[in-house]
Amino acid sequence: MPRFVDTNVLLYSISRRPSDKRKRQRAIEVLSSQDLALSAQVLQEFYVQATRVTRDDALSHDAAAGFMKAWSRFPVQEISLEIVNAALTIGARHHLSYWDSSIVAAAQALGCSELLTEDLNHGQRIGSVRIANPFRR
Repeated sequence: MPRFVDTNVLLYSISRRPSDKRKRQRAIEVLSSQDLALSAQVLQEFYVQATRVTRDDALSHDAAAGFMKAWSRFPVQEISLEIVNAALTIGARHHLSYWDSSIVAAAQALGCSELLTEDLNHGQRIGSVRIANPFRR
């Protein structure tokens, strides 16, 4: 079963901040796996955050687009009405933001066993998906 990668893993993999060195190494290690999946939402969030002009290590459009193309080798869940509706249900049931719920809904739709993120509670189960913080020591 694939593991779903959240935006923060992608962002740490390109970070040049000295304070992110350990997380960058771990993110690169995670992204070298073959059993990963993500969503169009994750790719969109990556682009917006990675190219943000206020980011001290911002990527150019071409660099960010290149990463997005490379990560498209993994299964990518499209945004659909089914995902939106599932996210609304998940958010109401688990008291999550719409955006976090949409990530969980996409992971479920792809049949993922884990959601790799630092944004939710490590070890928590949401439906069939277990939350795992890949940066946890």
